[in-house]
Amino acid sequence: MRDPRYDILFKPLKIGPVTTRNRFYQVPHCTGMGHRYPKAEARLRGVKAEGGWGVVSTQEAEIHASSDLTPANEARIWEAQDIPALRLVTDAVHAHGSLAAIQLVHNGLHTANRYSRIAPLAPSAAAVASDDPVQARAMDKTDIAAFRKWHVEAALRAKEAGFDIIYAYAGHDMTLLQHFLLARHNHRTDEYGGSFANRLRLFREVIEDTKEAVGQTCAVAVRLAVDELMGRDGLQHDGEAHDIIEALAEEPDLWDVNLSGWSNDSQTARFSDEGFQENYTGFVKSVTTKPVVGVGRYTSPDTMARVIKSGHLDLIGAARPSIADPFLPSKIEAGEVEAIRECIGCNICVMGDNTSVPMRCTQNPTLGEEWRRGWHPEFIPSLSHPDPYLIVGGGPAGLEAARALAQRGAEVILSEAGDTWGGRVTLESALPGLATWARVRDWRLWQLNQAPNVEMYLNSPLQASDILEFGMPHVALATGSTWRADGVGRVHRRPLGFLDPDRVLTPDEIMAKGASAVTDEGPVVVFDDDRFYMASVLAELLATAGRDVVFVTPAPVVSPWSETTLEQDRIQRRLIEKQVRIIPLHSLADMSPETLTLSCVYTGDTQEIACNTVVTVTTRRPNDALWENLLAAKGQWSDSGIRSVRRIGDCYAPSLIAGAVQSGHTYARHAGLEGEPESLREDFGHV
Repeated sequence: MRDPRYDILFKPLKIGPVTTRNRFYQVPHCTGMGHRYPKAEARLRGVKAEGGWGVVSTQEAEIHASSDLTPANEARIWEAQDIPALRLVTDAVHAHGSLAAIQLVHNGLHTANRYSRIAPLAPSAAAVASDDPVQARAMDKTDIAAFRKWHVEAALRAKEAGFDIIYAYAGHDMTLLQHFLLARHNHRTDEYGGSFANRLRLFREVIEDTKEAVGQTCAVAVRLAVDELMGRDGLQHDGEAHDIIEALAEEPDLWDVNLSGWSNDSQTARFSDEGFQENYTGFVKSVTTKPVVGVGRYTSPDTMARVIKSGHLDLIGAARPSIADPFLPSKIEAGEVEAIRECIGCNICVMGDNTSVPMRCTQNPTLGEEWRRGWHPEFIPSLSHPDPYLIVGGGPAGLEAARALAQRGAEVILSEAGDTWGGRVTLESALPGLATWARVRDWRLWQLNQAPNVEMYLNSPLQASDILEFGMPHVALATGSTWRADGVGRVHRRPLGFLDPDRVLTPDEIMAKGASAVTDEGPVVVFDDDRFYMASVLAELLATAGRDVVFVTPAPVVSPWSETTLEQDRIQRRLIEKQVRIIPLHSLADMSPETLTLSCVYTGDTQEIACNTVVTVTTRRPNDALWENLLAAKGQWSDSGIRSVRRIGDCYAPSLIAGAVQSGHTYARHAGLEGEPESLREDFGHV
């Protein structure tokens, strides 16, 4: 059933005393669940094992109260009472024949210990990495001995909890072990600081301690950052990182290698391609005989096979691709490569963890709902009485609603007013760096084209009278939203009457026509009160086209919400490189034929800047006129055979593309429960 080219991906591999059934390795990644939501955590990891990942890892597991990451929802293995929650994970993973791995961590100066209130620990006295007004104290020899003991005790608890692979973690500039390795953090003058050999000492000791404690039955893995992209100020793959692996080459049972920090390791598709870490991790196999796993947002089985066959890696590591499609390995094995839901590299999953909530995914709307709602990424219960459904609008919400309803056995008609499928996905994927976002559309279109119970129509605008005439029992309106041109957003809560409509453009107009939408040659002001990606992408597009662009925002930095997707520094750097002038902390105050008046958000002081065109990136209006017209004709629904009408996606409440997909999927899951009021459509009334 599978293509023989991919046979190498399914060969077992010995890792110390354990053996993985294939080469698919879900590396440690956060979920936003951790110790607070242990049943949800276990179900998510179990689904990945069910989907064919040979090794399934936890996120980082805090080994001691002095490594407290509150409010982040990571794993905890502080004491014996944490074992039962972790046993849920290993049982769920083992039930499908996979190995369970745990990433032990002490976060050192990366955390302020907000819950435990213990003074943070570090190689040398230093400020903590966050903005907390707290400093870490320098560890003395007693502290170092205690830390080694904590790590061993945590490893023994991990073994008791049933884990097969136990990590020593020195990556992402987040761990005490890495802090000891780094000269910028380690200023000690004793045997644990100064020379390379001294800075390496604690790492070597912890690996040896862990091997001695659990190595007879558990594999001991090392996760190491091989480059921090900081030049000589950090670890480099052709510098000390190379030396670390060479010095400890045969000590662990597995090398898990990646970039540091997290924003480098988990770069979005806007700033990196598949396999982007290969230039940095390529040397590792040349200095060790032990298995090596690495990541690179791999979604193509051809690329995966190449990486293994070339000897670059022994195991294909994945976090985000395993989130977008937990059944990626099974689909390759079954010869169903086209059915893979490829990761689009948007980092909406990362956003969940960074906001301390269970993560979500643009491609996989079941993520985070596996236990809470009992959703499975591949299976949806069939409808007992599958009525026909009409979906109006072929954007992300409409496509997902139609796809999932068809999977449940309903007859579906999907109608789109325009001449292309995908709605905002099609428009946004044409913007700089967002091409992979088209996978949201393409995967769903592929699924719909396989379904015999779906009819799809482009260039088919529908009025309320048309819908009444059709008499479909159930109607979902996925008619999207439109960007506002009046400045209403987070700062300006009322329309700005001074804006000249002849000189104002919206993202919709730029996306429709590109840079040519700006017909005046003068300065273009992009006003961002949306605060995520859209304004920066449009500014980049216009600057690349040679326009004189000024980026104005009431926020202190460009695209502040992109901090949660690990992009903010790259976004702002990109605009600076494009010579975009950035004016933060200002709102709009007035507009004249050739100028725009800005107002400081703190003092109200004003300044004038040259401006011929303003692009307002603020908020969106739901396209709900069809809904209003149908409501006005509600008295005719019964006579027309209509039993329910619902709004989904941006038509209901503009949000992320992930929100639109989730909304469409939720609608399909709730099919058969249409008698409930609309206020419960996306909430828990149907659970």
